[in-house]
Amino acid sequence: MSEKIIDNLKKFGLDFQCKCISGLLSDRTFIERLSDIINPEDFENDAHQWIVKEILKYFLDKKDLPTMTVFRVRVEQIENELLKKSVIDQLRLVNTKILDTDLKFVKEQFLEFCKNQKIKSALIESVEHMKIGDYERIKKSFDEALKAGMERNVGHDYLNEVEKRMSVMSREFIKTNWQEIDTLMDGGLAKGELGIIVAPAGIGKSWLLAKLGAESMKQGKNVLHITLELNENYVGLRYDSCFTGIDFQNIRNNVELVKQKIAKVPGKLFIKYYPIKTVSANSLKLHAERIQMLGTKIDMMVVDYADILRPSNSDKNSNSYSEAGGIYEELRAVAGELQIPIWSASQANRSAEEDIVMAHHAADSYRKIMTADFVMSLSRKTADKVANTARVHIIKNRFGADGMTFPCRMNASCGDIQVFSENSREGVSVLNEMNQEENIVKKMMYGKYKTLMETDEGDKE
Repeated sequence: MSEKIIDNLKKFGLDFQCKCISGLLSDRTFIERLSDIINPEDFENDAHQWIVKEILKYFLDKKDLPTMTVFRVRVEQIENELLKKSVIDQLRLVNTKILDTDLKFVKEQFLEFCKNQKIKSALIESVEHMKIGDYERIKKSFDEALKAGMERNVGHDYLNEVEKRMSVMSREFIKTNWQEIDTLMDGGLAKGELGIIVAPAGIGKSWLLAKLGAESMKQGKNVLHITLELNENYVGLRYDSCFTGIDFQNIRNNVELVKQKIAKVPGKLFIKYYPIKTVSANSLKLHAERIQMLGTKIDMMVVDYADILRPSNSDKNSNSYSEAGGIYEELRAVAGELQIPIWSASQANRSAEEDIVMAHHAADSYRKIMTADFVMSLSRKTADKVANTARVHIIKNRFGADGMTFPCRMNASCGDIQVFSENSREGVSVLNEMNQEENIVKKMMYGKYKTLMETDEGDKE
């Protein structure tokens, strides 16, 4: 009979063990690698052992990470009141560790520990096999031990997964609910993908991002909206306008109607404000993971906007060009790690005051365009703002054709944005209005002139 290994996690301390559990609860890839080699008995106290057992049981059954809601139900089934209280206390402590900066290091050390435990077990078992000359069994035990903790996802098995890639759901996307755009994107923006909106200042990037978030919520998706310019309440009011169609200036006068409308929205929204250049893409990932630890899965992130994030890694030799490109690469990596789509925006330079904003108008770094999966621009001239019209141009599209321009209706007072085909009845109507630009500007200038004259006459009286 094999000798029992007494080596455990006690030598690392309780804080380390607590962080190991945080890693198990927040990182799907981590638990996938450990699921067949982790031993709950290696943990020092009964509460930690109970939590790890429940994590493994839930993951092996549901193929997903348990949330705090799951634990609330499971904890109530504990008959031992002392253990129940200890588990509750430890779960609260585990939750506070999710944002610790050394969590990556702890996970690496814990994985190495579990792999070593597997090798030790194989070594002790080999003694018994050696006594009876079963060398094939010794080899098999060590082969299995050396494979322990390996990355399980080997990628797409091309020959055996034909039906999977042909399936409509081979990309789990979230629609924009603009039919023309969704068709070009093969359904919408999918997990791990980055979508960018390029536009000059004051055109309506933030409204467009809020609209994308609101449309996702209508599909039952949970959205994390990061704002680096507007405060949280202000962004919330914009979402109120998107859902109700009420002008932003009047939204506070319609509290009951807002409550009625948003009560019917199936998705959830979390709005988080950070000051400009104080937070990196990785910090946004940690915040999303914290929300998920509290029991709500984040399906999409909106970042308003990426240009004013802080680069995670910056050195004295870096410049604004390399930093700007690096930020978008980091944000794309976060989308991949969290397995969610991320929408953000980029400032266009001052030369972008034209009918159509193109790729070369993107400020600072062309690496933004290279990194993103889907890039569209928004342009609105003075006459467009008066007529509530706009143009959306597809700059880049990994999923299909690009280079097309779509006429839009855009009411920036309530976030009502509609995208049309040029050949549709609504699209033709919008294009006709755009062609009347000179008349619209003249009419607007005449209105201002008339107001000034009336004011002047009133002063004389």
